[in-house]
Amino acid sequence: MPELPEVETIARTLKPCVTGRRMLDAHFHSRLVLSGDPKATAAAIRGRTIVRLERRGKFLLFDLDGVWLVIHLGMTGKLLWNGSAGPHTRAIFELDAGRLLYDDIRQFGRIEAARKIPRRVARLGPDPLAIPASEFAARLWERRRQIKPLLLDQTFLAGLGNIYTDEALHRAGIHPRAAADHLSAKRASRLYEAIQEVLSEAISAGGSSISDYVDGNGRAGSFQLQHRVYGKAGEPCPACGAEIRRIVIAQRGTHYCPKCQRA
Repeated sequence: MPELPEVETIARTLKPCVTGRRMLDAHFHSRLVLSGDPKATAAAIRGRTIVRLERRGKFLLFDLDGVWLVIHLGMTGKLLWNGSAGPHTRAIFELDAGRLLYDDIRQFGRIEAARKIPRRVARLGPDPLAIPASEFAARLWERRRQIKPLLLDQTFLAGLGNIYTDEALHRAGIHPRAAADHLSAKRASRLYEAIQEVLSEAISAGGSSISDYVDGNGRAGSFQLQHRVYGKAGEPCPACGAEIRRIVIAQRGTHYCPKCQRA
């Protein structure tokens, strides 16, 4: 599933293409992906200008001057500028210059048009790249939960997923089952810095292309080449040489180093 760095990369590649463009029409080819009636959704956005595009967590929000077009990419969703329609194209947005295609093999993504920001977006937690370190630590200590499930909780922080949670915890030297409310101030600070670093580095690399992800221009990211633990079970830890392990936490495959990451 595209996480914060991938969605941010898509937003950055699409902004100069779509900002200020007028929506001429929209065509929807999947009731699984679209939230609402296809004709009503097309009518709601037709003729409106895209004032801005922003990311909130893993969501892309197109501000159409009074109507929000909200897109979540799910596991295999792609937004492609001037792409070619294919068997997995679920929506086509025709603009006054160019068009935007939404492709989604598994159809777990969601497209929605609404007058107000949908509740599932409004209830998201702070952005990991914007929250101050002091607020991050305070939020950690308020919650009696294991650290990995907490970081995956989008109401705690918006945008982290399996890849970058594993990578940040490894950099911070924290076991994924560690109790969030028991982390010392030093370890909380280290985790905050690790999250900032890994997300910023991943954005600079255009995200991680492990299976389907590409940016708005169809280009793959390269941060997967810099992963230290995610998907590396059985390989040596780049920091200490111990064998990286894979366990399941909160129904998610979790990769960590048993030597570097202590509870």
